[in-house]
Amino acid sequence: MPGHSEHAGVKLSGAPNREELRNSPGYPPEGLWGKGPLAFIECVEEIPCNPCETSCPQGAIKVGKPITNLPVLDGNKCLGCGACIAACPGLAIYVKDYTFSETEALITFPFEYWPLPEKGRQVVLVDEMGEPVCRGEVLRVVDIPKNNRTPLITVKYPKEFFEEVKSMQRL
Repeated sequence: MPGHSEHAGVKLSGAPNREELRNSPGYPPEGLWGKGPLAFIECVEEIPCNPCETSCPQGAIKVGKPITNLPVLDGNKCLGCGACIAACPGLAIYVKDYTFSETEALITFPFEYWPLPEKGRQVVLVDEMGEPVCRGEVLRVVDIPKNNRTPLITVKYPKEFFEEVKSMQRL
């Protein structure tokens, strides 16, 4: 499978590149990845939006005033509960866990395509441009009314692709 490729960034491609993400206040620094499950907020455009802030039970996400501020993640407060994932209307948040196992990481992401995968299915995981990165195994599918028609998919995958993986290919 082809690996991740850098691209021109959100203004030219529609998706933020790795440098834009690392400079975003919602993207946790690499030094925190080993603490356990953690939200990754890929919001790099100043738009009027704050459901991530109001959904976080830990107060780990701050938008404040004006509402166009970029969300700021306090990685030390974030428990990776995922309440912010389905709350984000832009589908710009996922939770990753680098500590899942010695060789595998975990990602929970929003997935609004049908059909949904079933537990145990092998899926192709993709980067922010939809390019294949690696394969993973679906561990959980949560499709509950509270998430307002935004199912959450949890997949384990090889740890070496921790940062590249963002979602999965449609079935």
